[in-house]
Amino acid sequence: MGDRDMNTKDFLIGSLIGGIVGASAALLLAPKSGKELRTNINEQAQLAKEKTTKLTNTAYERGNEWATVAKEKSSNLAKTVSEQSSQVVDKVKEVTKNIKSDVADAQSSPEDLVADVSDQVQESAENLQENIQQEVQNLHNTITEETEKRKETVDQA
Repeated sequence: MGDRDMNTKDFLIGSLIGGIVGASAALLLAPKSGKELRTNINEQAQLAKEKTTKLTNTAYERGNEWATVAKEKSSNLAKTVSEQSSQVVDKVKEVTKNIKSDVADAQSSPEDLVADVSDQVQESAENLQENIQQEVQNLHNTITEETEKRKETVDQA
């Protein structure tokens, strides 16, 4: 993705410079009076400025669109991961409850063992949920940072 952005940026810069050089050469080589030549150069400079402004605005708008899409997708991902984490925790609790019930029915002495296993499973599920939420937050932060970098790049251009 970075190479593509760089190639697009290089292409736009090259096109802009090439257009300016070409227009300047055409104006300088055409047989016109000094006043007429200066007028034409001013007009071409104004056109180049307008085109540059349009390109900058377009790049800024597209960057904002991409940032919005990225934020939406990261938000949807975070929501999905959170929902799935909750489902996993619920399943683990249900299985733990079933295991406790089965072991209690079979023997009363291993109750401590079941409680320890249950606590460990619940702790593992909570750790898993925390890790997933942290990863989603890190992804969201990375996307936000990249969005800001793109905005700065567009503003500098």
